[in-house]
Amino acid sequence: MARPGYVLCPFVETFLSTLAGPVPVVRTALNRQDFLGTLGARLGYGRDGYRVAPGLHAVGRPGPEAPVLVTADYKLSFDALRRELSGIDAWLLVLDTRGINVWCAAGKGTFSAAEMAHRIEAAGLARVVSHRRLIVPQLAAPGLDAREVRRRCGFTVIFGPVRAADLPAFLRAGNRADAAMRRVTFTLPERVAVAPVEVYHARKWLVWAVPAALLVSGAGPDVFSLAAAWQRGVWLVAAILAGLVGGGLVVPVLLPWLPGRAFAVKGAVAAGGLGMLAVLALAIWTPAAVSLPGRVAMVLAAASLGSFLAMNFTGSTPFTSPSGVEREMRRAMPLQAAGLVAAVIFWVVSAF
Repeated sequence: MARPGYVLCPFVETFLSTLAGPVPVVRTALNRQDFLGTLGARLGYGRDGYRVAPGLHAVGRPGPEAPVLVTADYKLSFDALRRELSGIDAWLLVLDTRGINVWCAAGKGTFSAAEMAHRIEAAGLARVVSHRRLIVPQLAAPGLDAREVRRRCGFTVIFGPVRAADLPAFLRAGNRADAAMRRVTFTLPERVAVAPVEVYHARKWLVWAVPAALLVSGAGPDVFSLAAAWQRGVWLVAAILAGLVGGGLVVPVLLPWLPGRAFAVKGAVAAGGLGMLAVLALAIWTPAAVSLPGRVAMVLAAASLGSFLAMNFTGSTPFTSPSGVEREMRRAMPLQAAGLVAAVIFWVVSAF
């Protein structure tokens, strides 16, 4: 039933005729293409365009009394919802959140009462269902005014559980959530899941940071030495990678156990520790390659980079606030910049 100018997505099974027109019925089982897309999005590849069409969708064979579940057009959010709905008849109202997940869209104002009212009208939802209830993810609550939704379109917002996996039990309980369904977690698997994209995005600055490290490593008494650029440069690159791994991987894995409340502090500790390990390796294998100021520079560079990268995780955690993040960045970024400048100075001085 594909129309000219439209592409039928692989997850669409068929179309359901309604008073508002045909509605795509989507599969609840994810296929190989979905898993590959998820992997790419987790790694940051094609993430910005990983979206589904906003509007009304369906799972199973919903009727006028079937529940309406609201989600974002970010495909990871859409997939997380539909894969939990096997055996359930429901309508899925997908909002245009510019390809952003529910929680972040609520913070950015795209998962809003205005967009919800617009999407309800555009989809003709009032002609499809006989009730006026919307089940909305709890994580949308920070940016969604339920009273404004009711005022604009007459639909009542019911905040569902935090996790889509709890939706079947929530529906069976008559749209009631227990304490566990309301609890926001940030477990090890959840922390690890958000780490790869930060490492992937680091490629944008690594492509110039590595050549810059080799270039500055060649400076010395002879103005510039290719041999020194290689012999000393590999150790500065090692410090940069220590900052990347420390701030991008170690921090999310060891988050509860790293000292300090600020992510900038946690990143500095984790990456600084890896920088010290790099210095230890240097002392064992080629102790004459870099003098003491250079070793200090390695630790400073790793700690500063790791501190900066760790702050990227502030938006992924359930225990930070926009004002707290802004305050931390104002305090930490000047220190991080100063640390990098000091690292460059120490590194250049170590060549003389």
